[in-house]
Amino acid sequence: MALGDFLRKQFVDVIQWTESGPGVLMYRFPMQDMEIQSGGQLTVRESQLALFVNEGRAADMFSPGLHTLLTANLPLLTNLQNWDKAFQSPFKSDVYFFSTRVQTGQRWGTQQPITIRDKEFGAVRLRAFGMYAFRVSDPAVFQAKVGATDAVYTVAQLDPALRNAIMTGFTAAFANAQVPFLDMAANQAELATQIAAAVQPAFQQLGLTLDSFTVENLSLPDELQKRLDERISMNIIGDMRTYTQFQAAQSIPIAAANQGGMAGLAAGIGAGVGLGGIVSDAMRGATGNPAPAAATNAATNAAIGAAAGAVGAAGEAPTGDTKFCINCGAKLPAAAKFCSSCGAPQG
Repeated sequence: MALGDFLRKQFVDVIQWTESGPGVLMYRFPMQDMEIQSGGQLTVRESQLALFVNEGRAADMFSPGLHTLLTANLPLLTNLQNWDKAFQSPFKSDVYFFSTRVQTGQRWGTQQPITIRDKEFGAVRLRAFGMYAFRVSDPAVFQAKVGATDAVYTVAQLDPALRNAIMTGFTAAFANAQVPFLDMAANQAELATQIAAAVQPAFQQLGLTLDSFTVENLSLPDELQKRLDERISMNIIGDMRTYTQFQAAQSIPIAAANQGGMAGLAAGIGAGVGLGGIVSDAMRGATGNPAPAAATNAATNAAIGAAAGAVGAAGEAPTGDTKFCINCGAKLPAAAKFCSSCGAPQG
């Protein structure tokens, strides 16, 4: 090996880093068996910072630009090395580059529903997900606590730690807000602001800054969501007794049209009894007093008779001869138990 090749191998006078792609947070310039030449050039591009580390201790930081490495612009490193020759000889040091670009499109979410004490529902389990963006703001702290001596450190390596920090902040923000789940779900932007405020200190401890944070969805597990939907339906329906009576009244024509013989007749009569109750309740609601027994019975009998008549009209052929109602004189089939006109029972 020629002497010139040996010297070029041992000394480096140009230090720079061109990012190969997104997602790289820290890159250590390869310095094995090499020393930095006095007067060498350091190029730091936009969205980068460079940090000199001497024997494990962070020294000088360089912002974007072209820097000539002399004693004047390496004060901390010069002091650590105790140079007495005005920095005329090469020196050995590790150089770390950091990407300060905003790492956008980072996703967060609950892998499993987390239990929260809700002001309205009590203990509930929630699921949530969204996006966030961050950047390296303090390279010295990041290198000391996160990157250490790795040659390359990426977003993917840091992602699990950030997710845990976000989940902790999410739980704390929701618990401290004392706002019901339904209100939080309707104000996701405000919830995102509260979570970001709770998470920011954890990012700063790692030398990072949380630039943006959004909550895209806040929901309950499927089984709890079904219960919430049922509760909403009940609130929309209102008075369950009135709704049940309405459903019973609607079922009378269906039961009367049943071609199932005695089963259809029984269904019709049962529906008629329900209708009698509806009439009775309506009378009580209109007067504020219980309806007279006679009026209630008459209404019930009329409903039952109407149902029985509907069964006959639907195809139930009368059997035997005819007879006349003992109450109103209407003509009836001999087998009729109730009058289709007035609803009176037939002996």
